[in-house]
Amino acid sequence: MIPNKERHQMTMEKLKLRVTIDRPIGFKDDYGNIYPINYGFVPGVIAGDGEEQDVYIISKNATTPLDIFEGILVAVIRRKNDTEDKWVVTSKNELLSKQEISEKTRFIEQYFDSVIEIL
Repeated sequence: MIPNKERHQMTMEKLKLRVTIDRPIGFKDDYGNIYPINYGFVPGVIAGDGEEQDVYIISKNATTPLDIFEGILVAVIRRKNDTEDKWVVTSKNELLSKQEISEKTRFIEQYFDSVIEIL
């Protein structure tokens, strides 16, 4: 979990991240959800659930299954009915709208009461 002070500082500049992909495009989870985008975690950054921070990768440069992705943190999906937030990472200089993020993450976020915060 990132303290509020650090969270505020992150909104002032884009945070570059290296994401390890553990659910690449096409991955099918235990509930039958098939991932249309790459999904992974940031090693060493612990989220509210005590596990490493989860990340959705949404980028024109990430349209095939990946192992690693380096990009910029551009949004946080704040789940009101869960213990953790999800981060959204894209390629440098690529802009995403709330609508685009919502559409790309709906395959999982439809099960949660969440809001998207653009950084």
